[in-house]
Amino acid sequence: MTPKNVQTALMGRSGELGRLLGVLDAAEGGLAGVALVGGDAGIGKTRLVSEVRDLAEERGFTVLAGQCAELGDALPYLPLVDALRGLAELDAPGGDPLAAWPALRRLLPGADPDLAGASTGALAQQQLFGSVLGLLACLAEDRPVLVVFEDLHWADRSTRDLLVFLTRMLQRERVALIGTYRTDDLHRRHPLRPVLAELQRLPLVGTIELPPLGDDDLARHLADVDGASRQPVGVTDDVIGQVLERAGGNPFFAEELLTAAATRGGVPGSLSDLLLSRVEALSDQARHVLRVAAVAGHSVDHDTLADAAGLGEIALDDALREIVSRGLLTAGRHGYTFRHALLQETVYDDLLPGERTRLHGAFARLLAARGAPAAELAHHYQAGHDLPGALRASVEAGRIAAGLGAPAEAHQHLDRALEIWEHVPDAERLTGASAVRIALSSAAAAADAGEYRRAVAQIRRLLPTLGDPLLISEANERLAYYLSDSDLGSGMVEAAHAAVDALPSDEPTPLLARALATYARTMFATSADAVRDLAARALDAARAVGARDAEASALISLAIVEEATGTMERVVELLDLAATTGSDDLSVHLRATFHTARVRYEHGRLEAAARLAGAGIELAARSGLTWSLYGTDLRFLSFLIQYAAGDWDEAERIAAGFGVRVGTLAAARLSSFALFIEVGRGSDAADERMSWLRPFWRPEEHGGDGLVTYMAGGLAAEQALWRGDPETALRHVTAVTDTLDPFDPGLIRICATALWALAEGTAPDDARERADDLIERARWAAANGPYGPREELGPEGVAWLRRAEAEWHRVHGTAEPRVWREAADAFGFGFVYEEARCRWRLAESLLDAGEREAARAEWSHAARTAERLGAAPLRAALETLGRRAGFTEPSRPASDAAADAEGGLEALTVREREVLEHVAAGLSNREIGNLLYISQKTVSVHVSNILAKLGVASRTQAAAVAHGRRAAAGK
Repeated sequence: MTPKNVQTALMGRSGELGRLLGVLDAAEGGLAGVALVGGDAGIGKTRLVSEVRDLAEERGFTVLAGQCAELGDALPYLPLVDALRGLAELDAPGGDPLAAWPALRRLLPGADPDLAGASTGALAQQQLFGSVLGLLACLAEDRPVLVVFEDLHWADRSTRDLLVFLTRMLQRERVALIGTYRTDDLHRRHPLRPVLAELQRLPLVGTIELPPLGDDDLARHLADVDGASRQPVGVTDDVIGQVLERAGGNPFFAEELLTAAATRGGVPGSLSDLLLSRVEALSDQARHVLRVAAVAGHSVDHDTLADAAGLGEIALDDALREIVSRGLLTAGRHGYTFRHALLQETVYDDLLPGERTRLHGAFARLLAARGAPAAELAHHYQAGHDLPGALRASVEAGRIAAGLGAPAEAHQHLDRALEIWEHVPDAERLTGASAVRIALSSAAAAADAGEYRRAVAQIRRLLPTLGDPLLISEANERLAYYLSDSDLGSGMVEAAHAAVDALPSDEPTPLLARALATYARTMFATSADAVRDLAARALDAARAVGARDAEASALISLAIVEEATGTMERVVELLDLAATTGSDDLSVHLRATFHTARVRYEHGRLEAAARLAGAGIELAARSGLTWSLYGTDLRFLSFLIQYAAGDWDEAERIAAGFGVRVGTLAAARLSSFALFIEVGRGSDAADERMSWLRPFWRPEEHGGDGLVTYMAGGLAAEQALWRGDPETALRHVTAVTDTLDPFDPGLIRICATALWALAEGTAPDDARERADDLIERARWAAANGPYGPREELGPEGVAWLRRAEAEWHRVHGTAEPRVWREAADAFGFGFVYEEARCRWRLAESLLDAGEREAARAEWSHAARTAERLGAAPLRAALETLGRRAGFTEPSRPASDAAADAEGGLEALTVREREVLEHVAAGLSNREIGNLLYISQKTVSVHVSNILAKLGVASRTQAAAVAHGRRAAAGK
């Protein structure tokens, strides 16, 4: 009886299959999804996922599938490599699908991992992760994509990190991701456990646990297996009853029991005995070949198996034919795979220690001759007790892993090399590196993987063994750097001082320049003067020896201190120098570019800021670093620049990439910026976004974050004010002000919003007292920084202070036109929306002062801006003011406005004309969206475009134009 190679019908999994197909449906509709399928070994995870893969291919999906292996912790990105190999073998009409992604092509067998100019460590990993995301997005533009990673319980650390990254970042791409794992393998300290716990909190992720099959379903499955067999034996009710009683609902166990009952008439006592009884039934040669294959792993190619088995061609073919016919191995294009991982594990565990050592040694020699990956060689050398081979291969595997963007695996390999170092004679000659250098590389890999505690511990263990001043300095500098980059800051200043103190101060070297630059970084919280002095010394040393990375780092440190205590011109000068040092470190270059663009934005130089941010984004994309720290920062900065400059359509396009359904702090921070445009345009999408952000910005809730609290809380307050709810707005801003340092310039904007809320409120008895406190806090933040009095406040900060002063006058009833004109003029550096909001209040103040024509001019200016931006709440407020004042269309004769509106109809797109017809019928955005099968947000954008093209200020006016056209057409 040999049912093992036949795909039988899927029994008893309709509910689970339906949920997975739901993930495919969502992906087809443009909503990415992740499903994690867990269950005991043999429960049917692979069978279920195979069904989904087949159905996905029938529906036109691109399917990328890869499998982890039991030695996967040594081989980074094994399932990704598996999936990419399948993609590379596709006959794609557009040519090589990986041509645009060199970081991915380097992973494939036969590729050169040491490409010139390639990054290493954390930067290489950021490039690789960004490339995977970019590839999936690119593939999904053509047709939806299904990615399957099986056996995640064996996944290496870098694969687990990639899984988390994709789950965080996939949002609107047409991508579905399915991962499987064994629940019975997840012991309390298994590394997949915390990953699953993190993923299951994310909104994209659904978890499916496969329970045992019920007796009826399992019986039907066994009948189907027997019927599908090439040699059906006819399953009797008695046999089925025995199997059902023993199998416990596990399909694989049941199939093996059925085979045993049919071929040997009895049922062994345990699954291990059951599987071994099938192995023992083989001939001696076949049993030998199967044991050799088990040492190779879950799969083995034919040529390697032939050489390791040591049999002649005919004998080998006979043995393999016997094994395959009994369903123990399955034959593929390049070799053989165990029918189930449990079978491979059982055969391997049954080997005698001497057999296992001898076979691993044989595989190591064969694979070394074939140029196999160093990580695989290290595994076999170690298991074969060949310590010199294991040492040499582990060091090489660590170097390659760092280059491929797998720092966790690099650290693991290098640590293993250090563990056996003392047991290998002449180890330094064998590896070409000293133990100290390998320890430093191991610590660097640990830090790149985010394992700062490991990195710090490794350096601290190393320091007492060092006598060379250069090594003492280098180790202390790295220790200080890792401490300053982590939350383990204690001791960083002392380590940085020791790094500098170990070197002659009068002999500039690259190491001295780097040590001084790091020392300056550690002193930010201590003394501005100390930072200046150390950074200046670092700059001198770096320029003397051409250490460009240290030069850029020192310039950035000087700029940060100057920003808090000096002039903006000097800050810009320093950052310009940092951006043009020509640093070979991409992360340093992007950091300098970001800060240079940021300072120009905050200094009101929006055009220059936009140009720099765009160049930085282009560099990040070209380098595969779009999703790195500064790649992400540059994108949100670009959004802010477009928002401030009044290009809200472009800002909205950028914000479309900021996910709504966030589950992590990094994603929440990025998402919060989109609220600027959504609140400004009065979009209902802001409510959904805030609901996802709420756990991250409510201080009383776990995981609250200062930046998200500032962004989401401040904009929630503005939204509440536009909706006429100043009490809720005050609660929001109070929560925000409680989290800000008194010198934080962001406090000025929040105080201005709080004063707006007080001015709109029902004049509580303490309103003026609270207003006085808020304006004093705003003034203090404007005048003082973390190191003392500010030398200069940027134009945006000045403008927000003017706005806060004007709102304070509103609370006190003394808001003369002068204060609002000063605020409007202050925002005139290019912040279009905020200038219009101030002109709204200026028009209101001018009306109260009896200056009607001046009020009309300001009202017209603000109304035109609100129309162009699609700022619906501001437009509504201006319409209310206009009705009160009796103003008509902003500063234009009615006849001209009508003519422009009529001409504007010709400029509408087909979809905009459809939307206009429904607006004229009196339908809401929600009703229009339901009719046209588009989102309410999309309807809102269409309505804003219609109003702008028609040159009208309201939906009522747009409807009148539409009715006029129909009336004219009917004549």
